Amino acid sequence: MKSRRGLAEAAGRWSAGHRWAAVLLWLAVVAAATVLGSAVTTAAPTAAELTNGEARHAEQILDRAGFHLPAHEVVLVQSASATADDPRFTAAVRATVAALDGTGQVQDVLSPLDPAGRAAVSADRHSALVQFDMKGDSLTAKDHVQKVLDAVAKVAAAHPGTRVEEFGEASFTHVSESKLHTDYTNAEYLSFPVTLVILLVAFGALVAALLPVVLALTAVVGSAGLLALSSRMIHVDQNGTSVMSLIGIAVGIDYSLFYIRRFREERAAGRGTEAAVAAAAATSGRSVVVSGLTVIVSLAGLFLSGNGIFLGMASAAIIVVAVAVVGSVTVLPALLSLLGDRIDKGRVPLLRRVRAGAGAVRFRDGFLGAVLRRPAVALVVCGGALVALVLPAFSLHSAEPGVGDLPAGSLPILRTYDRIQHAFPGSPTPAKVVVEAADLTGPQATAALDAFRAAAADTPGLSGPVTFATADGGKVAVATVGLAGNGTDSRSVAALRVLREKVVPATFGRIPGAETAVGGTTAAATDSEAHLADATPWVAGFVLLFTLVLMLVSFRSPAIAALTTVLNLLSVGAAYGFVVLVFQKGWGEGLLGFTSTGGIASWVPLFMFVFLFGLSMDYHVFVVSRIREGHDRGLSTAEAVEQGIKGTAGVVTGAAVVMVAVAGVFGTLPQLSMKESGVGMATAVLVDATLIRAVLLPAAMKLLGEANWYLPRWLSWLPAPRTHADAPAPAAEPRRREPAPVDA
Repeated sequence: MKSRRGLAEAAGRWSAGHRWAAVLLWLAVVAAATVLGSAVTTAAPTAAELTNGEARHAEQILDRAGFHLPAHEVVLVQSASATADDPRFTAAVRATVAALDGTGQVQDVLSPLDPAGRAAVSADRHSALVQFDMKGDSLTAKDHVQKVLDAVAKVAAAHPGTRVEEFGEASFTHVSESKLHTDYTNAEYLSFPVTLVILLVAFGALVAALLPVVLALTAVVGSAGLLALSSRMIHVDQNGTSVMSLIGIAVGIDYSLFYIRRFREERAAGRGTEAAVAAAAATSGRSVVVSGLTVIVSLAGLFLSGNGIFLGMASAAIIVVAVAVVGSVTVLPALLSLLGDRIDKGRVPLLRRVRAGAGAVRFRDGFLGAVLRRPAVALVVCGGALVALVLPAFSLHSAEPGVGDLPAGSLPILRTYDRIQHAFPGSPTPAKVVVEAADLTGPQATAALDAFRAAAADTPGLSGPVTFATADGGKVAVATVGLAGNGTDSRSVAALRVLREKVVPATFGRIPGAETAVGGTTAAATDSEAHLADATPWVAGFVLLFTLVLMLVSFRSPAIAALTTVLNLLSVGAAYGFVVLVFQKGWGEGLLGFTSTGGIASWVPLFMFVFLFGLSMDYHVFVVSRIREGHDRGLSTAEAVEQGIKGTAGVVTGAAVVMVAVAGVFGTLPQLSMKESGVGMATAVLVDATLIRAVLLPAAMKLLGEANWYLPRWLSWLPAPRTHADAPAPAAEPRRREPAPVDA
């Protein structure tokens, strides 16, 4: 009776039988996605989508009224010798005002020499601020602020001895995004050659090493085009595109690695090219599909976060993982069928000798033997060590880095920010009090505004000047007020709380029928952090439940499903603990070049949980599938575990090294939050591929014995997938050729 073929095997067999059609179709799809994507711009999230809670409500009121606040900017004029009354100082101020007006890009310029702007002179009178707004709304101001920056730089050059520097929402965003784009691009360019070197060592042949890199590269390129198209529905910011590259490179190479490794094993065992492709499709191909599906649905958990940044990240990562899976089960079998033994072309003799060393294999076999002889001891010792690493994770708390997300020395504009903070302590971006009522131009609104100005002057933590503007026929208004602190620290959060709970209700809140909401940078960060804290249990619960269900359906084993969940939690928990020690407690400041904020960026823990839980399935599904394959062919559980771990050691090591290297490259970026996520991902993958897969998994499965495969009668309704025993068994008489697989 002919056995039922799985999706991966059917796709692999078709591709192997229609090799050029599969390759050309893949190239056509990638090219079409790239061309179509380049025809549209990637749609960025709106201000409302980037935050949550009351801050989002404030932005939504403004959006309904078509009221877009301009980006506020300041120019610091500072002299160590001259004061604000000195002719040299006033000349620099007047030149700055004239230069700003001459750009045609600014409005509402307020000079510290004017009566209304005298509050913007420091207590020691050696510093002053020229304040102004960019024309247009705050989201697009960054695109045309460079002309203003150039004008300010010319004034600075014309007044030696007097510091003239600009800082603000638009200028900082423009400069920082430009740097981050350059850094991310350099990281992507670096990750490919680093990965190629690792694969060259793993395979010992140039063609075999190039194939995963080419597939990953085309997957990322094609996904970028699809992401631009999908961003019309789910908006994506720069974090999403960066995550797409990181995840795409990692999974694209990992999936290819699994597939190519199995193909080379089958060829070394004596199978013909077509049979080897079919065997790889039936085994590794199925693992790729299951793993990819797990990653995709884990990432879909981010849609429950309700935050625009995470929605964009999820969309970008899901697209690139799906494309990588499709490429791995379609074009890769076609290429393997075309290449055949030529996949081993470009062998490096020195690498062959290094990889063929028996010492590493003996150490691995001896270590695994010790684990399997004393599984309880291995479980207690290794499990205890991981639990100890998990413990610091319970002290994890978030702390928004704000402008501190980049080191102060990395950008001149950050040094300007520090100087402004020193001369004028307070938040660089004010809070926005949004008011909506039937009439905000009458006497009651005027009285509320006067009361608000008085409260801002008398309330500790709040500072002027207070601005007020109306729109929508006087039905919507925005008042701005400064907050103490740097915008994201505890002083700013405390000032925001006073503003929301006391000042606004006692002033604008008394206007009949008025609806109020406080927004701004501090409010956005605070509300998003609180919202993510509430959403995290739902996201985590979704991911855990789906992992259980998928593993139960894939392997028809409650024991394996439960074990998978526990081991993945240990892996992620260990990464959390390490990140807390390195970044929150600051143990890695000197080595990694950062200044600890005393916490972790609020988006990092949830990002790490979802991504790592999905990515750890790469190794787990691959290893457990090989163990199940041996058991289905008649081996005892102990024999199947030993054979499965040994048979996958080389490819798991290679895949883990690739993942750690890619995450490590991104961990070297100057952005603190990206450094936290990169180091966390690298740690989790390293722990997962070593302590989890080489110790805890074999020890636990050895102790469980046949219980690994027990399926209760009440679950017998689960669909019975094509068993691993149905997959083509290796040929009994291998051909006389150098074995392709190498255990690392």
